[in-house]
Amino acid sequence: MGAASNTDQAAIIDSAIKGISHIASLPEITLKIIELVEDPSSTAQDLHKIISNDPALCSRILKVVNSAFYGLPRQIGSINRAIVLLGLNAVKNIAIAASLTKLFRGGDLCPHFSARKLWIHSIAVAAGSKLLCDELNLGLPDEAFLAGLMHDIGIMVEMQAMRNELIQLFEELPIDGDGVPLADMIEHEDRIFGANHQQFGAALCDTWKFPKSFSYVTGHHHDPMSLPKSNRRLACIVYVADRLASQADYGFRLDLQSTEISQEILDELGMNEEQLQGIRDGLASAYEEVEATFN
Repeated sequence: MGAASNTDQAAIIDSAIKGISHIASLPEITLKIIELVEDPSSTAQDLHKIISNDPALCSRILKVVNSAFYGLPRQIGSINRAIVLLGLNAVKNIAIAASLTKLFRGGDLCPHFSARKLWIHSIAVAAGSKLLCDELNLGLPDEAFLAGLMHDIGIMVEMQAMRNELIQLFEELPIDGDGVPLADMIEHEDRIFGANHQQFGAALCDTWKFPKSFSYVTGHHHDPMSLPKSNRRLACIVYVADRLASQADYGFRLDLQSTEISQEILDELGMNEEQLQGIRDGLASAYEEVEATFN
């Protein structure tokens, strides 16, 4: 398949998103939570009512909130208390994160790709994104965490809607003995699918009615500086976390030929090398805490 026109590409993306809707999507309760929190007239009581209907989701949210990774000074015993302390938005983001694990199930697709490897990578990028957010005092650590967890969700769209083409992609992508790609995976995606995982991920976020910031991250984590200045901060954070996770060899990394971090993006975030090294040093223990929480 050659380069697709804009109209063809939109049709390809739309078809892929429709293709996954009956295979795997977010649980209905999670979509209700997103809708509720995006409604300015919603209250904490409304959110509590929805979450309380799902005891399994309740216990998962409390597990995340009470994890060492979240770092709250004392244990929280109820969803109501979590909402009061953290706010509707944070609890919504934690609920989505707790729901995402089921989308990454599936065995090895081919020798170079498995959903499990992508999940390991996504957890590491989520952990790194929250560490970066905390280090830079940017606020919204739960949003950064979820953005990191979701950044490569477009690859899962490909796996579920275009499985044979994804196998073809990894068969044709040249990879060295250390598992490093020798060509640009995005160029191969554009050729084989007519679109790439960034575009599929952004379209999925729009379909799920996520806040626009998540579409910016999924759609531009490889090129955050192409976004308008007011929209690029979260995508820059995930860009850095993505490369740190790949440098540390956490799971999937075939979409990165180089794990070098652009100085322009560090400058955009106001980060220095010492801060970056601090995140590198803290990533292993943060990853372990998150992995234990989301298993």
